[in-house]
This record gives sequence, C-alpha cells and structure tokens, in this order.
Amino acid sequence: MRISERALTVWKLYGWISAAVTLLIGAGLTTLTLIFDWSIWFIIGSAIALILEIVLFVFVLPTLKWKRWRYEVREEEIELQHGIFIVTRTLVPMVRVQHVETEQGPILRKYRLATVSISTAATLHQIPALDINEADALRDSISALARVAEDDV
Repeated sequence: MRISERALTVWKLYGWISAAVTLLIGAGLTTLTLIFDWSIWFIIGSAIALILEIVLFVFVLPTLKWKRWRYEVREEEIELQHGIFIVTRTLVPMVRVQHVETEQGPILRKYRLATVSISTAATLHQIPALDINEADALRDSISALARVAEDDV
C-alpha cells in the first residue's frame, strides 16, 4: 500500500522550512561579507546552496520519496519499502512487535496525517504520513495481530 498523497505537500512544506533556515544563514553570511569585505564567493555559494536546496527538497525528493514508499501488513509480518537511491526492504515479524503508536506534529495534524511507529526490541520502524483514520486503524490492526502472534508462541 502507498502512503497518503498529502505526504507530498507536507514534505514540500518541510523543504520550504529548511530553505527558509538556509536563507537566514545566507543573509547572515551576506551581511558579514559586506561588513568585513570578505570574498564575493560567500554570497554566490549561499545563493547556489539555497537554489539547490529548493530544487532538491521541494521539487525532486518529495516525489521520489512518495513513489518509493510502500508498506504491507500481513498476519505474520509487516513489510516496509522505502528509499530514493538505495531502496530498503524490511520485514518485521509480528512476534517481535512490542508496541505500536501513532504520532502527529502540528504540520501533520493540519493535513490530517499521522505517522505509525512500530517498536521492536532492536529498533523503531515508522510508516510516515498516513491519513489519520488509516493510521489509527493500522495501529489497532498491528496491535491485534501482534497479540495473536504472541499468544501463538
């Protein structure tokens, strides 16, 4: 299954926020360059970094990230696939699931999205940017399947 298409909007917004921080740093560097008569290359480098960041983190990477994100929940395991250049496929056995929770920050809440976090003894796995109703149903489903898998052991 795919994550919500609204994830694209959220990830692009994260890219714009990151670009705003880069813009502030570039403005500070530009000010210091003018005050202390540093090389013009500091200003040019800041502008190039800002442009590259906007192109990559607003226009290119969110779409690639969304196209590659897949998940599937089966009775015995959870399969996750993500990555842009290096695609990672992970199988999480239900018997290893310790707890499942949904998380929402202010931006995800605005777009009615949530992240499902699946904890095992070894690590934390996340399924990002699901519709809030889908995330709650998935959390409950994984929890129930993990209990059944635990009872079978």
